[in-house]
Amino acid sequence: MNIKIHKEGYALIAAFFIVTLVLSFFSNYLAVLGLIASVWCIFFFRDPNRVIPVSSGIVISPADGIVQSIVENDIPPSELCLDPELRMTRISIFLDIFNVHVNRAPITGKVEKAHYRKGKFINASLDKASIDNERQSLLFSHADTGYKIPCVQIAGLVARRIVCNAAEGDEFQVGDRFGIIRFGSRVDVYLPQGIRPRVHVNQTMVGGETVLANLLDDDRTIQFVEK
Repeated sequence: MNIKIHKEGYALIAAFFIVTLVLSFFSNYLAVLGLIASVWCIFFFRDPNRVIPVSSGIVISPADGIVQSIVENDIPPSELCLDPELRMTRISIFLDIFNVHVNRAPITGKVEKAHYRKGKFINASLDKASIDNERQSLLFSHADTGYKIPCVQIAGLVARRIVCNAAEGDEFQVGDRFGIIRFGSRVDVYLPQGIRPRVHVNQTMVGGETVLANLLDDDRTIQFVEK
């Protein structure tokens, strides 16, 4: 079986196997534990292709995981410099240590704002993680409608590294990879008021495939592309 690995995982996987080799000189039991940990590390950094739904107004889930909460009339991150009176619908997706952690662009459009903010590392499943935790905020501008869609990578209790390969001015197609968070984390997506979510709390998300909303709110035919 061919397993595609995200480039962020190479060094850590190698380190796990080196430690396992060292442990094997002292104890078979420790070596087995090290081998299990090494296999898990490979599993964590897997980067499978996904079948992306392609349509003008589609907003897809940027991450695998569970919808932790859907909060109406929420305030998007202040560092994105949006209207302070603006209220949006926040969809929070919690990733545990067994989920794919590669993040994908929720819409087709340009990154208007990118901002990294240091913070705490409290449990990402808690609602206050959106405010207190270390995060990388991106503001996507939808290519067809001009809607602003904030997407925020949030570090969790175990996560200590947010990798974001998106910069201001970069253009993405829906479902393109833009980063990864390790280990255990959360991703928030904000929808404009009036755009209804097409998911519910506790629903399982497949990053790049699950449709969160339709900005055009129509039923036009959706095409699919693997990437």
